[in-house]
Amino acid sequence: MPPTSERLPRTAVIREVGLRDGLQSIATILPTEHKRAWIRAAHAAGQREIEVGSFVPARLLPQLADTAELLAFAKTLPGLFASVLVPNLRGAESAIAGGADLMIVPLSASHAHSLANLRKTPDEVVAEVARIRAARDAAGSRTLIEGGVGTAFGCTLQGHVAKSEVLRLMQALLDAGADRVSLADTVGYADPAMVRDLFEDAVRLAGDRFWCGHFHDTRGLGLANVAAALDVGVARFDACLAGIGGCPHAPGASGNVATEDLAYMLGSMGIATGIDIAALLALRRRVAQWLAGETLHGTLWRAGLPKTFPHQAAIAA
Repeated sequence: MPPTSERLPRTAVIREVGLRDGLQSIATILPTEHKRAWIRAAHAAGQREIEVGSFVPARLLPQLADTAELLAFAKTLPGLFASVLVPNLRGAESAIAGGADLMIVPLSASHAHSLANLRKTPDEVVAEVARIRAARDAAGSRTLIEGGVGTAFGCTLQGHVAKSEVLRLMQALLDAGADRVSLADTVGYADPAMVRDLFEDAVRLAGDRFWCGHFHDTRGLGLANVAAALDVGVARFDACLAGIGGCPHAPGASGNVATEDLAYMLGSMGIATGIDIAALLALRRRVAQWLAGETLHGTLWRAGLPKTFPHQAAIAA
C-alpha cells in the first residue's frame, strides 16, 4: 500500500445513495427485483452502507414506492447498515417500523430551496427533527437520526448561503436531537477551498457526530472536494453508482460523484474502503443495461484500473 499522509484517514466509507438520490432524479422506474439485485451485488462487492430509498408518497416519487420492501431485504444481508431518507414525521414512523439503521432528514440551508423542495423553512425542519426524535425515543427504537444540511455552499434559487447560517442549522439539528449531521453540496457550487473552510468548522462544531460529505459533480469538482474533506479528517462520503441523478432545482446537475471513481481514488491514495472495484464495475455494467437511455456519468468504467493500482488497497479493510 502506498504511503498515506498523516492528515489522511487510513480507511473511509462510501455510502451508496444511487438507489435513492440517483433513481429519484431520473424517469426510469427500476423494477424492485433489479433494485434487490443491485443491493445484493453492492453488498457482495464490499459496500456496507446503502441508502435504500425514501419514505415519501408514491404519487410524488413512484421510483421509490418500494422502499419498505427494499429495507426489509437489506436487513437480511449480514453487516449491511441500511439507511433511508425521511422528509417528515410520517416518513420517520415508517423508517422506525421497518427497523432502518439510520434515517436521514434533509434540511436546506437555503431558505428558498427549503420552501421549494420541502415546503418548510429550515427552522420548521429543525422542529420536525425534534418531533422525530421524540417519536423514535418513545418507540424504543435504535434507528439513528442524521440531519443532512443541503445547499451548504450556495443555491441555484437563492444564490449565496452564509457559512454562519449553515453552522447555526447544524447546531440546531444537534440540539433538536439529531444523532449525526452531514453537509451536502446539492447543486455543485463548492470548490476544494470552500470545502476545507466549511468542513473544518463543521468538524470543530460537531466532532465525531459530523458524519458525511455529499458532493455533486456538476462542475467536475466532486472528487477534488472529497480530497479537501479528507484533508480535515472526514472519512465518509455519499456516492452514486455511475454518477446517476441530479437535483430538480439545479438544471444540468449531474448526480453525486460516481461510486466507482471515488473507490478508485481512495484506493489509489492508500485509503482502504473494503470495496472490490472489479465487482463494482461489473455491477455498473448491469445497472447501465437496466437504465438504458438514461444519462450516466463517471470515467473509470472507460479507462479501467491502471497497471500500477494497488489492488490490495481496494480490498483491504
